[in-house]
Amino acid sequence: MAVDLLVFGPHPDDLEIGLGGTIARHVAQGSTVGLCDMTAGEMGSNGTVDERIAEAEAARVVLGAAWRENLRLQDREIGKHPDHLLKVAAFIRRHRPRVVAAPYWSDRHPDHVAASALITEAVFNAGLRKYRVEGDAHKAEWICYYFINDSAAPSFVVDVSAQYEKKRQALDCHVTQFRPAGSGTAATRLNTPVFRQLIESRDAQFGALAGVTWAEGLVVRDPVVRTALFKTL
Repeated sequence: MAVDLLVFGPHPDDLEIGLGGTIARHVAQGSTVGLCDMTAGEMGSNGTVDERIAEAEAARVVLGAAWRENLRLQDREIGKHPDHLLKVAAFIRRHRPRVVAAPYWSDRHPDHVAASALITEAVFNAGLRKYRVEGDAHKAEWICYYFINDSAAPSFVVDVSAQYEKKRQALDCHVTQFRPAGSGTAATRLNTPVFRQLIESRDAQFGALAGVTWAEGLVVRDPVVRTALFKTL
């Protein structure tokens, strides 16, 4: 299925953390959105592979995306094997997105950094007619980079005030990751109340700066073209 927006996440739950509201907003506006988890997060402290894939699918339903696939690249090995680039480029050719969303290239988690680099290269290679991978060449319009852990100055923000409850509900689907530690659950950065506070404080700050309640920030490497200097067009 060709999509308007293709969002990549290194692990199940990453794309909800960084872009859950934006995904829901695009769906509400009538865009076709596809989601791709690059790994099943099998190296994570909590949750089995089957549990995490089921949680990801439940979150997809909440956000309203058309589909969600898992490339099953090796967790903590993203981009370290030649076939990873081929798989991601072929995936892009198969789904032919107008826009690709990827994690921002600077992040505390090495997998997020590696995923950003791999997706960037795969988007470029997918557009090369002579690149030897399945499918016809396809050039996405651009890549938008979203924040998972760390934040920088965004190129622009998306007002997700009307969709923020859906983002919360999608995050709640990832029970194994956000359930408080105890009774067989290991303590991690994700399952403390502070981590959810970190997500919401970031989205609230971006929103306040833009004059709205909630917003998600994105970075692009290309100049953003506008037709006039007026704030609203």
